[in-house]
Amino acid sequence: MDFQLSEDQRDLRNGVREFCEGRFDRDRMRKLVDVAPAPGMVDRALWKELAETGFFSLRIAEADGGVGLGVAEAALVYEEAGRVLLPGPLVATHLAASLPGDLGTGAAAGDAVVGLVEGDVWPILVEHMDALDVLLVLTDDGIRRVDPSTVQGTAVAHPVDPFTPVTAVDELPAGELVADAAVAEQWRRIGAVLTGALQLGIAGRLTEMATQYAKEREQFGRVIGSFQAVKHLCAEMLVRTEIARAAVYAAAVTLDDPAVGDPEVAVLTAKLMGDDAATRNGKDATQVHGGMGFTWEVDVHLYLKRAWVHATQFGGAEENEEALAATL
Repeated sequence: MDFQLSEDQRDLRNGVREFCEGRFDRDRMRKLVDVAPAPGMVDRALWKELAETGFFSLRIAEADGGVGLGVAEAALVYEEAGRVLLPGPLVATHLAASLPGDLGTGAAAGDAVVGLVEGDVWPILVEHMDALDVLLVLTDDGIRRVDPSTVQGTAVAHPVDPFTPVTAVDELPAGELVADAAVAEQWRRIGAVLTGALQLGIAGRLTEMATQYAKEREQFGRVIGSFQAVKHLCAEMLVRTEIARAAVYAAAVTLDDPAVGDPEVAVLTAKLMGDDAATRNGKDATQVHGGMGFTWEVDVHLYLKRAWVHATQFGGAEENEEALAATL
């Protein structure tokens, strides 16, 4: 299996990075949480621009108006979204774009913001409720469509991630079945890999932030990056990131071509490695930054908090570890 990116894939990654950094740079990110916090974090104009770049239609066939690429390319795109902490239900809307009819068309075009929850998980926490046009529920019999206006819940006053507002819901309406159990299972796998890609982007960015700070911060007349303890922390962050990269890319390739490996094992490994790299790198980056690492002004905590949120999506660590062990 060749994990080297093709020239087209490198161009795609570089183009998406330039777009993300240009449309959602650090100043815009900080302004969103520091100056003008809002009930919702989804900018409709930006959402439409994301759609125009193919964020949501990437895996749709060209004949149907999409880009016609695979999970491997989608993983590269979502890794870049993770690097800048792009807010909103990106993965859910991307998955919804593959549905037939107006729902899929609206999601692909950026006209519909789509949320996604597991129907059998308690408590039910719906992200970005105020921005949703459609809420989809994964159940044992498939995927059900629910009108967000019919859902009653209580907004969490202080969500873990300030970019991800959360509403606690006691009960969801039955909704309309829009896809069968096979599609729901496929979504779980693709969703786990794309969420792992978001975590990979977070892990990589945290590594960059920590190493850059270690090169600049001086203590006892020397940059702290010259101290062995700091070197070890940064090296371990890089190793975690690259292990996660191999796992996420392998899972994406496997979903595109199941003949190359076991999709279940690959997906579970990707999610576990992505979650581990992002959350542990967040803790180590905080330590590298020392006392400053615990302050609101340093961005590390924003990345760590987003990593914690992603780590609960498409299976947490304990659940995925048990599932992976069951395959042995």
